[in-house]
Amino acid sequence: MSDYIVVINPGSTSTKVSLFEGEKIVSEENFRLDAAELTRYDNVADQFDYRMQPINRWLEACRVKAGEVKAVVGRGAPLKPLEGGSYEINDQMLDDIRNRRYSNHASNLGAIIARHLGERFAAPSLIADPITVDNFTDLARVSGFPEIVRRCRAHTLNIRAVARRIAAGEGKKLEEVNFVVVHMGGGISVAALEGGRVVDVNDGLLGMGPFSPDRAGALPIGALVKLCYSGKYSEVELVDRLSRKAGLQAYLGTNDLREVENMIAGGDEKALLYFNAMAYQIAKEAGCAAVVLKGNFESIILTGGMANSKRLVEEIKKYISFLGKVVVVPGEFEMEALATAGMRYLKGEEILKKY
Repeated sequence: MSDYIVVINPGSTSTKVSLFEGEKIVSEENFRLDAAELTRYDNVADQFDYRMQPINRWLEACRVKAGEVKAVVGRGAPLKPLEGGSYEINDQMLDDIRNRRYSNHASNLGAIIARHLGERFAAPSLIADPITVDNFTDLARVSGFPEIVRRCRAHTLNIRAVARRIAAGEGKKLEEVNFVVVHMGGGISVAALEGGRVVDVNDGLLGMGPFSPDRAGALPIGALVKLCYSGKYSEVELVDRLSRKAGLQAYLGTNDLREVENMIAGGDEKALLYFNAMAYQIAKEAGCAAVVLKGNFESIILTGGMANSKRLVEEIKKYISFLGKVVVVPGEFEMEALATAGMRYLKGEEILKKY
């Protein structure tokens, strides 16, 4: 009989699933979903039945038997501020998710689906390093305006997974080292990682930091206030514009970095300007994180899907190489990170935290 870990990672228009046996991927799928169908659900949690249909077919095709699944791990949603680590999926967590107390994000379904499958297979269900892992110091929370408190929202799962991998390569535990970690995807998170704890990071969705392929990043306050009262946008429309239709998408009509690089190769000077501007802003934010750590870090890690771009990596290095060693780990490792969290729990190396 095999020992399997099922991993569930819902995205805005897709659901990634993997079946792991130890560190080996036995089966994986990325189910693309009908965006128009998804918009029918005001509460993301109500997409459960629709999203379960292809997952059920996949599990049947994998011929997973009762007793073979030892754990089900879901992607962690934005929740209340939490310590890093793995959490048992309990009723309180599900209640917060279903009532949208902290978000209405696609990842809300990670815990819902994982709990459902855990009950089906009589296996424990958990999440690991959710988006709102929060180890901010009191200093880091101060914004400069009493009504606004800086929040910790980041690509914590991939940030900690990659940092753990680099630390292990140096013969150390994550808790023994400091890194500046730059996750570059649809959103960009630049974290000061101190002993595995995210002690400071830009809010990569609607906060500070660099603009990304489709997000605005930090903006001049005065101009933003005027835009809010211009009558041009409703609140919902402006939030959508800033979080999904800004950045490279707004400047160049695409959020695909490969297309932007093709435009540059064809001599498009505007594409080159905005590409380099994004690299410039990413580098500035890495410098901020280095300052938070007072220069006490092993290396700056560049990761995420955009780290596959040699042009982008080299442009960023022009600004940050003087700070210290730069390590490039292209890609995202969310599925592996979730499976590894499940393995640490099953091996007794990590105790599940209570939500």
